[in-house]
Amino acid sequence: MGAYAGVDLGATHIRAVIGDETGSIVASHKTETPRGPAGIAVTEAVLDAIRQACDAADIAPTDVLAAGIGSFGPMDLAEGVVENPANLPDTIDRIPLTGPVENLIGSEQVSLHNDANAGVIGERFYSDRNPDDMVYLTISSGVGAGVAVDGNILSGWDGNAGEVGHLTIDPQGFMTCGCGHDGHWEAYCSGENIPRYATQLHREDPVETALPIETEEFSAADIFEYAGEDEFASHVLDQICHWNAIGVANIVHAYAPLVVYVGGAVALHNPEKVLEPIRNRLDDMVMSNIPDIQLTQFGDDVVVRGALASALTGGTGDPSQRV
Repeated sequence: MGAYAGVDLGATHIRAVIGDETGSIVASHKTETPRGPAGIAVTEAVLDAIRQACDAADIAPTDVLAAGIGSFGPMDLAEGVVENPANLPDTIDRIPLTGPVENLIGSEQVSLHNDANAGVIGERFYSDRNPDDMVYLTISSGVGAGVAVDGNILSGWDGNAGEVGHLTIDPQGFMTCGCGHDGHWEAYCSGENIPRYATQLHREDPVETALPIETEEFSAADIFEYAGEDEFASHVLDQICHWNAIGVANIVHAYAPLVVYVGGAVALHNPEKVLEPIRNRLDDMVMSNIPDIQLTQFGDDVVVRGALASALTGGTGDPSQRV
């Protein structure tokens, strides 16, 4: 029986899984992502996670036929590395991935994807509805998308296609994104930036609100909790929903997906308050066919499942392309 590996490299955790030729997960291991001292520490943690998952599956790493990796970016696909990740300390400037994993398993069948691309690969392989034209959208600490068009996963020459969080949705540039540019989708709607957006709106118009805006603990969760009871929180959420709908409309016009699966912590914790407003507003924004908007069925596992599916399908997620 063939064994395959999938890895989800996130800013806080690394998860490795071992699966069989059907895509069923038979063993897994999860560990914290090192914060330094250098990128090689993250590489070693990825390798150790694969070893531990192999131990749990009672196999040797060299029994793994192929592996897939879904990771935060930015990345250099040609070199098989992550370069200068924004969500880790500055001392981590380069994280080698493809080469070390190839050496560990003794196979050159290792695919590297950004995490959103791994997400769309996972949806394409595991979902009941998996057309050739589909998108996986993650709304979490950042905003990103994995895109399949005509059955092809769009990665771009450097692996960074689908960075839809950096679409300009507000030409007035009210908010500055973490990348340094104004008006980007992620600056308004990511989990990290929702409280910053609310705080800035409140500074512009300091109305009375029950939101704990002046506290260090103020978070996106507070907006969703108070919306419907607090007028200002409701206004902030309405604005967030407006920006999300514009972002999805841009995706629809750019890629014409039949279905958009949505994941990430913000969406997973607040599905009705995130997805339903998008569905309700698209008809007024989209001139072409409106896709089915669905919450991912796989929760936090969608990226690691996509990494495993990549190993099984040569990086495509197409069940008919099993290696």
